[in-house]
Amino acid sequence: MKKIVAGMLFLLCCVIISACSNTQNTNTSSHSEPADDKQQTNDSQQSDHKLDEKESTDSINKPEEEVKPKYKVSDVWSIVPIEDHINKRVVLITIDDAPGKYALKMAQTLKNMDVNAIFFVNGHLLETTKKKEMLKQLNDMGFVIGNHTYSHASLPDLSKIEQRKEIIRVNDMVEEIIGERPKFFRAPNGENTDYSKQIAQEEGMTLMNWSYGYDWNKEYMSKDALTDIMINTNLLVNGANLLMHDRKWTEAALEDIVKGLRDKGYELVDPKLIRTTK
Repeated sequence: MKKIVAGMLFLLCCVIISACSNTQNTNTSSHSEPADDKQQTNDSQQSDHKLDEKESTDSINKPEEEVKPKYKVSDVWSIVPIEDHINKRVVLITIDDAPGKYALKMAQTLKNMDVNAIFFVNGHLLETTKKKEMLKQLNDMGFVIGNHTYSHASLPDLSKIEQRKEIIRVNDMVEEIIGERPKFFRAPNGENTDYSKQIAQEEGMTLMNWSYGYDWNKEYMSKDALTDIMINTNLLVNGANLLMHDRKWTEAALEDIVKGLRDKGYELVDPKLIRTTK
């Protein structure tokens, strides 16, 4: 009898041990699978994050698409097409002595009318924080920045050392403010020297004078007079390179000048489409 009872107790213990073992295996299995899923999810999220990070980096490091030039500056400073099929009936807006009091107003007028232009800057106007910020704003608005020397001195009256300082100093200042050096150079009064031409070439700048301009003449220092002469002069022809300045009367006339030019069928050429030596 004792042997029978002992045998039954032994069998009962085996059953209990087996049941516990199955429960433990079940619990282990139910916890390990979600852990694997969680790890896969984390790995997937990390992979996606790295992909997004790479795409973001690629986007930042992607170089700005280079614009193919369509025009060039002629020997008489007009803007002419590089190829025959390109529109010839264009004019270029350029504004000297920036950034003065009216530069940003003029820039906003042009921006509102979807017109680009070259702002030729004088270095002595870039000595204050306010003026540096103005130049940065002009650049951020998409306008082209040109070199008009530091002090607007007559280059033929200067020594070679002085000429170099007048030109290089502006390029250095502009680069410090907007991150790039000017691609166009306009000598004060249009008076280049052999040496200033050499410096411009060394710096990769394209020389640019103009076809006509009137706002420096007392007779045209009013909105109506300036508007009339700028759009009705016989010098207004295909490719005309228009000279204007950072002046009160020019700022007042600018919108009407652009409208008048367009009414005559002229397209305002984007200076970024002009071939440069850089």
